[in-house]
Amino acid sequence: MPDVRTTADDPRRGAFANGMEYLTWGHGPRKLLSIQEGPGSSVPEGSMARLMVRLHRPYVDAGFAVWIVTRRRDMPAGHTVADMADDYAALIAAEFGGRVDLVVGESYGGIVAQYLAARHPERLERVALVVAGCEVSPWGKDVDSRLATALARRDTTGCGMAFGEYVLPGRRLRWLRRLAAPLIGRALFAEEQCPPGDVLTELRAEVEFDSREVLPTIRIPVLLVSGSRDRFFPPAVIEETAALIPECTVVRYEGKGHLGVGMDKRVAGDVLAFAGLQEPASDRRQAGRPRPSRR
Repeated sequence: MPDVRTTADDPRRGAFANGMEYLTWGHGPRKLLSIQEGPGSSVPEGSMARLMVRLHRPYVDAGFAVWIVTRRRDMPAGHTVADMADDYAALIAAEFGGRVDLVVGESYGGIVAQYLAARHPERLERVALVVAGCEVSPWGKDVDSRLATALARRDTTGCGMAFGEYVLPGRRLRWLRRLAAPLIGRALFAEEQCPPGDVLTELRAEVEFDSREVLPTIRIPVLLVSGSRDRFFPPAVIEETAALIPECTVVRYEGKGHLGVGMDKRVAGDVLAFAGLQEPASDRRQAGRPRPSRR
């Protein structure tokens, strides 16, 4: 691991020898690897970096060094979600002493984290999947397809229109999406630093993604953090995902959608409770399917 010393609020940027980029802060004895949403991944900058520091502050206070790490750059054609999980496993082996204490995968990062847990359990102690399940809904695949295509083409308006469906869904708000599209698109392009080819590679991998066959092989504890109004991973998908994982706990936020859960300040507390480092908030914790570990 690079010799990076940070304070709780002093993030540092860099890149590993294999080109995967990172943002890190905190210097506790525990290691947290955060795998980002997508398609596409980039190191947070400016206001987004400050937001990430605020949302992750409870982890640092609990003794974690936080590492937000992008996916590989210039991925070969046909690189799958399972291949991306192998990339992270190799990184942990080479740069993190062979194992991290906690992996938090959000949205696209959560679908990668499922394969990481299934294929490389020796590389992590436990995993939290935030707004992620065994398959992306047809609606989610359609929206992400249009967004990724617009990003790759540098189509600001098309990008804004597609992303606008995340926050302004439905036909009745189409006029508002059209009005806001250029502004949303410019904001996204200002933050986006992922090569267009990688965005499209991740999109194709997302469309093909279906983890149902590998979920029963996971032998480490899993937390699913979900929203009752998530259109990418609706409640039925989350329930099916939990049923397939041998040791799984589910936390659901009522009335929250995909983006709302991802930005919810309660997530860190629920993840820390899952890790045994904080008291659980029982009002959101579902009966889930916690089962004896078969490790």
